[in-house]
Amino acid sequence: MLDYQRPLFLKRYIFTTTMGFLLLLPLIIYGWACFSRPPQTNTEKKLFKGITYKRKFGLNIRPTVIHIVKIDLSVPGVKVLVTPPQAIGDNNTTSARTASQFLQEFKLQLAVNANYFYPFRENTPWDYYPHSGDIAYAIGQAISNGKHYSKADSKWGVLCISQQNSAQILDSGNCPQNTLQGVAGRDVFIKDGKPLKSDSEEDKPYPRVVVATNKQGNILWLVTVDGKQPLYSEGVTIAELTDIVQDLGAHAALNLDGGGSTTLVMTKNNKPKLLNAPIHTKLPMRERPVANHLGFYADGL
Repeated sequence: MLDYQRPLFLKRYIFTTTMGFLLLLPLIIYGWACFSRPPQTNTEKKLFKGITYKRKFGLNIRPTVIHIVKIDLSVPGVKVLVTPPQAIGDNNTTSARTASQFLQEFKLQLAVNANYFYPFRENTPWDYYPHSGDIAYAIGQAISNGKHYSKADSKWGVLCISQQNSAQILDSGNCPQNTLQGVAGRDVFIKDGKPLKSDSEEDKPYPRVVVATNKQGNILWLVTVDGKQPLYSEGVTIAELTDIVQDLGAHAALNLDGGGSTTLVMTKNNKPKLLNAPIHTKLPMRERPVANHLGFYADGL
């Protein structure tokens, strides 16, 4: 090679190498995200005093990763918090946050997404709404520290936490007057220990979030099912979800916002740790900012 040709050769080499890396970068990021998902294994452990966690992996019909948290509300130190409304401006709105941001901001030990919400769009990894900090409106009743900031709707079931830290799920859409914290979901699918027929016309496998209670109201279950992720976890139908929750011995169960909103996170070493594999804008392990969450305080083990 002639000396005067070497700079041109080096420029072409650098350009080709750089372009190749840039083309591979999305695949590298996606692969890293997939590798970061919770393993497809069964496990069970105590997270905090009064809070235990179980992960179940199944391959009966399709790959499914299920996360079950059992919370004993009667244990000292266990308290509930729903995302509060905006402090200024329109107090019927919230500032959208991811579950991890909610967890850190209010120094919680555990959190899961709650109400369906609007406005919402998800077109590309960069074109979506809401971003963190954007205004969002919860659908159905929402109550934080006794303050109602989203109106009751008889079409949406509610989880109500009383001032005595007792939980109940109602299909009326309206919590009692003494409710301290409350969130709403699309439908109550278990009532008085018996399954109810879903109003959904299309019951297909999907990521799910469920809150369930026992008859006494001192036990709360959170069930999240990962989905939209072929070969890892493809989600469950409402019928399958009903079987999962009934096996827990639940007296009542409410279907909260699922899909790409499905996020379960805990505090570990003072930092958020995802317990499930959320998928926002088709990217695994990416959290979606949502209108509100259901959070829990608890003492360490």
